[in-house]
Amino acid sequence: CTLDSEVALRVGGDFFFDPQPGDSPVNLVLIAGGVGINPLFSILLHIADLHGYQEGKGNRHKLGTAKLYYSAKNTSELLFKKNILGLMKAFPGKITCCFHVTQQHSQICKELQPHIRGK
Repeated sequence: CTLDSEVALRVGGDFFFDPQPGDSPVNLVLIAGGVGINPLFSILLHIADLHGYQEGKGNRHKLGTAKLYYSAKNTSELLFKKNILGLMKAFPGKITCCFHVTQQHSQICKELQPHIRGK
């Protein structure tokens, strides 16, 4: 987003991402904290499936990018972190993530270091 960009936010409730063939591509920004990652991780998996299908079979879905901002107390509380890193590796530039930790006291593993913000 840039200054004065229009964004839509949704907090809580039932939500999903179900693009239809022919829809204009959208760029998603997903924001999660702690266990709130569960529904957003499902959305990331769906996006990865659509990207994989698109690359393999000429899918008619037009997909933008997905950027996940995910915060937890420490890296051990970042659920699905290895899966998320795998999605980022499988779909570089299409799926990205920035982890934020607020109370990390131990060393952060090298694999996560480039994606960690905060302490």
